[in-house]
Amino acid sequence: MYKSIAELVATAETQHQPISELIIQQEIESSQMSREVIWAMMAKNLEVMRAAVKRGAEGEGVHSTTGLTGGEAVKLRKYRAAGHTLSGDAMVEAIQNAIATNEVNAAMGVVCATPTAGSTGTLPGVLFILEKRLHLTEDQMVRFLFTASAFGMIVANNAMIAGAVGGCQAEVGSAAAMGAAAAVEVAGGTPEQSAEAFAIAMSNLLGLVCDPVAGLVELPCVKRNAIGATDALIAADMALAGCSNKIPADDVIGAMKSIGEEMPRSLRETGIGGLAGTPTGQAMKQRIFGDAFVTEDNPE
Repeated sequence: MYKSIAELVATAETQHQPISELIIQQEIESSQMSREVIWAMMAKNLEVMRAAVKRGAEGEGVHSTTGLTGGEAVKLRKYRAAGHTLSGDAMVEAIQNAIATNEVNAAMGVVCATPTAGSTGTLPGVLFILEKRLHLTEDQMVRFLFTASAFGMIVANNAMIAGAVGGCQAEVGSAAAMGAAAAVEVAGGTPEQSAEAFAIAMSNLLGLVCDPVAGLVELPCVKRNAIGATDALIAADMALAGCSNKIPADDVIGAMKSIGEEMPRSLRETGIGGLAGTPTGQAMKQRIFGDAFVTEDNPE
């Protein structure tokens, strides 16, 4: 079991193997399952991701039962078709993919948690635009997911990936970092560049709170995955260009952990503070749940 990103990178460089291969071998050894079975399981995750991206952006899209989210992936699809995007079609398509996935999640559809349901759109947001731009094969896309999982495993074992424990930096922040690292590998970068991309992406979202309106994984969760996907792509490009984060990836994980531990309870998925605590956020909660909910004036 790899305990740090430094160890993971060093092993990849020593053995002249991509990080995706190292994590496949680790899974074979730890699970005692065959390579074929392990590969098929990850390929199934890819299939689920692709279906969610498609479902969320086709027709009129999907809508949650609360009415808080839905249909915006379709709006982005139509906006792209007009050909006047400000940040470029590829970036907006990545955003569309991310939002489509999270809208499916909010509508109680099937998604692949990467690493959580709340951050489920970030990796698909990155992966499916790379499929188009880099002409990725299915094998390359499955390897992307193995690479992302390697970095996610280290985050989970050394810090946290749940918003209730460490804020949204632990969910979308981790997902963005995972996506950045995997994007570098699939684009032909080195293991060290993957680590740099990871560190840049996670550093960008340090301190991000988890403040779901009405305690539901809808607002602002869906759109934060759009930010996660774009953060990952930007960080990957910077690393591939030779930029360095200066603060090593493992130190960034440590910083994320300490920030999460210091974050007040009202900003850790309790639906009390932040956007959830605004007058509008409270009114939405009232509309959805009626007078049954309790407002905590002094949550700390």
